[in-house]
Amino acid sequence: MIEAVAVFVFSVSVAFILYILVGYPLMLDLLARRRANPVQKRPIEPTVSVILPVYNGERWLAAKIESLRALDYPKHLIDILVVSDGSQDRTAEIARSLEGVRLLEIPHGGKARAINAALEAVSGEVLLFTDVRQQLEPGCLRPLLANLGDPRVGAATAELRLLPSTRAEEADAGAYLRFEHWIRDRLSKIDSLLGVAGALYVIRRELARPLPPDTLLDDVCMVLPPFFAGYRVVMEPAAVAFDEPVPLKGEFRRKVRTIAGLYQTLRAYPALLGSANRMRLHFISHKLGRVWLPFFLAPAALSSFWLPAPWSRFALTGQAAFLLLAGIDLLIPQWFPLKRLTSAARTFLVMMAAAVGGLSVFFVSPLVLWKSSGEKSTVKAG
Repeated sequence: MIEAVAVFVFSVSVAFILYILVGYPLMLDLLARRRANPVQKRPIEPTVSVILPVYNGERWLAAKIESLRALDYPKHLIDILVVSDGSQDRTAEIARSLEGVRLLEIPHGGKARAINAALEAVSGEVLLFTDVRQQLEPGCLRPLLANLGDPRVGAATAELRLLPSTRAEEADAGAYLRFEHWIRDRLSKIDSLLGVAGALYVIRRELARPLPPDTLLDDVCMVLPPFFAGYRVVMEPAAVAFDEPVPLKGEFRRKVRTIAGLYQTLRAYPALLGSANRMRLHFISHKLGRVWLPFFLAPAALSSFWLPAPWSRFALTGQAAFLLLAGIDLLIPQWFPLKRLTSAARTFLVMMAAAVGGLSVFFVSPLVLWKSSGEKSTVKAG
């Protein structure tokens, strides 16, 4: 009896894991090839309001403004608004010294509050949201706007690329990001994304709505109202922003916050799980599926002890080997060939731990998750 239950639990758990990691990506690629719905792009030149929320961003602000000024777009059509979210460094001073930049100073309250304050202070036909750390390609804006030339498109996001790194764990984060872009590209071809890259995206001004003040995933909640109103949210591969890779510890904290934000978003938008979400299968498979992976990995591991021979031995040996690779990663030098495997195993386990850590949003204030991120409030201000 115990053996039969173990086989059932192990089979269901492994089937789910394989679907999320292999089956769904293959299905998505097939759908993108057979049911592509191309965006009818056309060049447009609307007025653009740049919203740049910043908390203690003195290190990057001047370079960021220079990056914005270098955009291949008529200067008289761009308005740059820096929102200092209670910065305690020289952010406001630097913003005042830069020509062609408006500064809005507000008490520290998080990125969502900064965005809400900015929405009341801008009037461009299109809003461009970006963060202070990432550098932009000069030619990124026109391709983004061309997507809005299609009246079915409400928002368009850029591709975020990490700068090269010699550290294996940071390279693994880059590989994960490339896989995420691969998924987003195919979702965009089918119909729509359910979130954008906060580093760089554009949205029609009339579709932008104020965010709940404690919002963690502003780059999701900003585009969900247009999506549920029938608009598409698409990715533009020709628009690129560059970011610096972060250590695995920082990536873990960012991932905890992102997953906590996903649960928070589900609470605010339960329609994501209903028939009103025309991308429901993809939302469950792409977003929720990966969040739920550790809750299927654990039963698969436990049930392995009661599997019939020789399957029990094979399953336990494979899991032990994977855990061993992850466990010795910190002992392996960067130059050693095995580092590629050990770093990937450790990165996977850290991301699974972050998926569990995301449940903390049900027990602590969202502001605590901002504060504990350990990052310098650049990818997400506040």
